[in-house]
Amino acid sequence: MAAPKPRVKVPKSASAGEIITIKSLISHEMESGQRKDADGNVIPRQIINKFTCEFNGVKVFECDLDPAVSANPYFEFTAKVPESGTFKFTWVDDNGETYTDEQKIEVQ
Repeated sequence: MAAPKPRVKVPKSASAGEIITIKSLISHEMESGQRKDADGNVIPRQIINKFTCEFNGVKVFECDLDPAVSANPYFEFTAKVPESGTFKFTWVDDNGETYTDEQKIEVQ
């Protein structure tokens, strides 16, 4: 399996107090642990199990994922931006691996 690759879309700028739309996707196979390989062995579960988004260190979105979530989980949500800053996105998988991305936004 290739290393998961996060992709995030955040507007480059916004007005103070504006509600913006954020889109995120991570390339990940999300193996549920319920399938078997060609030899009949169970393929171990390997999923992204937590996703969080912080703005300037304050959590604005968080969710836990279950094996029923499809490959390449996609999230779209809104956030209110009171000031310029940085969004930090974090995905954690069953092995404890953490994948992050950061996006800056300029508030005018």
